[in-house]
Amino acid sequence: MTSSQFGSDLPAILVLEDGRHFRGRSFGAQGTTFGEAVFSTGMSGYQETLTDPSYHRQVVVATAPHIGNTGWNDEDDESSRIWVAGYVVRDPARIPSNWRSTRSLDQELANQGVVGISDVDTRALTRHLRERGAMRVGISTEVLDPEQLLAQVQQQPPMAGANLVDDVTVTEPVVVPAEGERRFTVAAVDLGIKSMTPAQMARRGLEVHVLPASSTLDDIRATGADGVFFSNGPGDPATAEHATALLREVLAAGYPYFGICFGNQIFGRALGFGTYKLKYGHRGINQPVIDRTTGKVEITAHNHGFAVDAPTDRTTETDFGSATVSHLCLNDDVVEGLELRRDDRLVGFSVQYHPEAAAGPHDADYLFDRFVQVMQGGTTPLEPPAPSGAPVSAGSVLPSGSDMDGTNPREGNL
Repeated sequence: MTSSQFGSDLPAILVLEDGRHFRGRSFGAQGTTFGEAVFSTGMSGYQETLTDPSYHRQVVVATAPHIGNTGWNDEDDESSRIWVAGYVVRDPARIPSNWRSTRSLDQELANQGVVGISDVDTRALTRHLRERGAMRVGISTEVLDPEQLLAQVQQQPPMAGANLVDDVTVTEPVVVPAEGERRFTVAAVDLGIKSMTPAQMARRGLEVHVLPASSTLDDIRATGADGVFFSNGPGDPATAEHATALLREVLAAGYPYFGICFGNQIFGRALGFGTYKLKYGHRGINQPVIDRTTGKVEITAHNHGFAVDAPTDRTTETDFGSATVSHLCLNDDVVEGLELRRDDRLVGFSVQYHPEAAAGPHDADYLFDRFVQVMQGGTTPLEPPAPSGAPVSAGSVLPSGSDMDGTNPREGNL
């Protein structure tokens, strides 16, 4: 693939695996790319979306019609690179207009070799994906014959059955120090972690040891961890056998546990539940979720195409205690959270959405405080605690691509 001529009218084409195609113009890098077509309903936060490792091997369709107005800056990345396989927009901004912007979105996509397409009827494309489901897709500025590109699209592997964690995890441990006095130490197993997550923990006095996905229970013990966290990440949770086995060992050892997104799905598997692929998934920063404990509704940030298959009408006895579904999506009743109790005490919990909310609302920010409380030996509060402070910049704690000695331990994340 070659660099884009910014603002070029070079023609491009998008072809879905069922044969439907859309024509537009090149946006970002020139070339050909493939992935799973999904849509995100966020009206802002595209930089955080594009740099979220959970989007690895996905082509993201922006449902908001006007994209790129705030350009691109060097502070809001959630990892050290763009992870999406491609980007689809309707009406890109001609000129970025934000005091923090250092370059345009089009330029950054081209700089990182990410093929996109603009001037597409994204409303029609989104409606098609809602009706037919997420599917394989190709975007090209090179192959403009839809039948020829369709043949290539249909040769691509599906997302179901994809094991992608090894592509995004750190290769060596990364330590994020606590801000102020250290209260606890957390071992965070990196399945595709976003930078804001350890930042949120650090501001609460937690020293975070970000560990490779291949880590063992001995590796976790070596950190002196008081609690264990499993992050978000890409791919099919049914393929994550090592992560599931490791979490079962963690739970058997009695560690307090907190998981988000992929970490929620792995928690479900460790407790004996299954997972399944959603028709088109939840992606965006405006998804309503109800906390069944409090009855409160939170507006939350999502990025997942798989879900946990757990009973919502009863408690399930597991090898590690009593498990219940704690949160549900109000749009479709998908399981959005799990809790594990022993002797009526909360010892582990997870949510399917992103409480670090980068980008997104901060309704669920209190869940990081709940993790602190679980490590203290407390139980789930009926009311979320008061916010512990203003949101922080991920880069202020964990600069993209950095580690303890200033080297980058992996090709792209953190």
